[in-house]
Amino acid sequence: MVMDLSFYTSVPKFQLKFISLSKCITSQQLNLELPTFLYYQYDLRYVDLSQNNFSGIVPTWLLENNTKLEVLFLRGNSFRGPVSLPPTLNINLSSLDISQNILQGQIPTNMCSLFPHLRRLFLSKNAFEGNIPCCLSDMKHLSILDLSNNQLSGRVPEELITKSSLTILRLSNNNLSGNVIPMIFNAKGLSSLYLDGNNFSGEMTNVDVSTFEFPPSLREINLGNNKFYGNLPRWIGNVSFLERLALSQNDFKGSIPMEFCNLNDLEYLDLSENNLFGSIPSCFSSPSIKYVHLHENRLSGPLPIAFYNSSSLVTLDLRGNNLTGSIPKWIGTLSSLSVLLLKDNNFHGRIPVQLCKLYSLSIIDLSQNMFSGLIPSCLGSLTLPMEGNKILDSVGSGSGPSLTEDELMGKLDVNYFNPNSYVEEVKEFTTKSGFYSYRGNILAYMSGIDLSCNNLTGHIPPELGNLSEIYSLNLSHNKLTGVIPSSFSKLQQIESLDLSYNNLSGEIPNQLVELNSLEVFSMAYNNLSGSIPEPKAQFGTFIENSYEGNPSLCGDILHKSCSKTDSPSTISTVPKDKGEDGLLVVLLTFFVVLYINPYWRRAWFSLIGKCITTCRYSNVGNFLAYRIFRQFV
Repeated sequence: MVMDLSFYTSVPKFQLKFISLSKCITSQQLNLELPTFLYYQYDLRYVDLSQNNFSGIVPTWLLENNTKLEVLFLRGNSFRGPVSLPPTLNINLSSLDISQNILQGQIPTNMCSLFPHLRRLFLSKNAFEGNIPCCLSDMKHLSILDLSNNQLSGRVPEELITKSSLTILRLSNNNLSGNVIPMIFNAKGLSSLYLDGNNFSGEMTNVDVSTFEFPPSLREINLGNNKFYGNLPRWIGNVSFLERLALSQNDFKGSIPMEFCNLNDLEYLDLSENNLFGSIPSCFSSPSIKYVHLHENRLSGPLPIAFYNSSSLVTLDLRGNNLTGSIPKWIGTLSSLSVLLLKDNNFHGRIPVQLCKLYSLSIIDLSQNMFSGLIPSCLGSLTLPMEGNKILDSVGSGSGPSLTEDELMGKLDVNYFNPNSYVEEVKEFTTKSGFYSYRGNILAYMSGIDLSCNNLTGHIPPELGNLSEIYSLNLSHNKLTGVIPSSFSKLQQIESLDLSYNNLSGEIPNQLVELNSLEVFSMAYNNLSGSIPEPKAQFGTFIENSYEGNPSLCGDILHKSCSKTDSPSTISTVPKDKGEDGLLVVLLTFFVVLYINPYWRRAWFSLIGKCITTCRYSNVGNFLAYRIFRQFV
């Protein structure tokens, strides 16, 4: 819906308590002012103007005019400049969200005194700078604070973590620094802490664990993309109620401590992009584990039995390590596995058919290993399902029964402010000739198989054409032979198809022109022949490099005509060697006649005798004729 702003220019004859105009302005309508009828409202309790293109300064006059206002959502607009708050005390405001704007300057320190009962404050994705106001630690009712994605610097006030009433604190992606480890585990009420993307440093093992608050309240910690170093702490195993732990993109080294196996409630583990080495602990079999990210380390050894029968495991990401051995047959016991990423290791052996039992698989990346043998034809039976439940863009949509004001505000409040987790599941996959990160709702729509850069042999199974939901298929850089299955024309969702650098032969099936979603297509460097598919629909966008390295292919974009070659010249139809054989037959016939007729024989021999000294034989026929002549003489 797009608002008809002209309707709101007159003085209204009504007073509202609840108004929601979220996502009412199209992207073409930029720099719009707020509807003027809001200036005449003085009894509002709930205002949602989020996700529009309203510009100007933050309309804090809404707070001044409506002293009973409890919830103000201004998220995702184009408000600029510093935030100037009205001097009026508002004891009712409980939720304020001005994130995703273009706000600058420092966070107003008088916010703490003006809104003493504030419970939820969202200021993320702006350009706020300076230090975090210490007064935020004194707000006794504040439970959720999100200051992420700004330009804040300095140290985090210790009281904000250890003595405040916060349950969720998000400071991700700023320029904050210092050693926060000692204070983290002294938090008394904090359950979720996100400090990723800053300049925090220190060694996690060099702390006094005896001072920590046990049992700790923390359920979720994200310290990724900082400057922590040293070995992973063994004492982390004592935080037994920990559910999500992210320590990626730091400088941790050494092995993964066995104590991590004590984290029985752990659902999410990300230790990727560090310098960890050694084997994965064989006891790593948390009954709750769902997401394991250990990629870009130096881990070695075979896949441990740690994951055997982990029916809850959804993502297993072990890319970019030094893991060896084959994929064990027990891989078929991971009944919930949706994403299997083993790229860039030293795995070998055959691709096990047990993978075909994993009906939840949507992304498989086995590229850059040493797998050999045939591609299992049963992979064509995978359904590549969409995963998870979709998050609704808005609450209350649909045809259900209407809600009371209190029920609707409560429902909006729960969905808006209590996400399951700020630790975002990110899946990285190579497709469309590039490396992409998939996150959020898009994860539910991505499916692909990458078996490239291995030693796979044999024909491409036609059954792969049954993967009707697949978006990306890469079988390049192998030793595959045979023809391209015409069944690939059934891959109606596919956007990237790469079969390059193999030993494929035959023609490219013209039925592939029916693939209307195809964006990247490469058959380069095979032994294909015949005409390339007619350049219509998506195939009209592919250029020469999609087909290069196949000398027997032809087509306009290859600058090679597919018409039949010209017929040979009629001037000389007898090959040289056959001409010599014919001359030999004529001469032999002639000499037989001479042998029968004495008169002609004497006349001919007389003539030949005169020139025999000057004539030279130049080929086999003349040589044989000369030898016969000598017999007669």
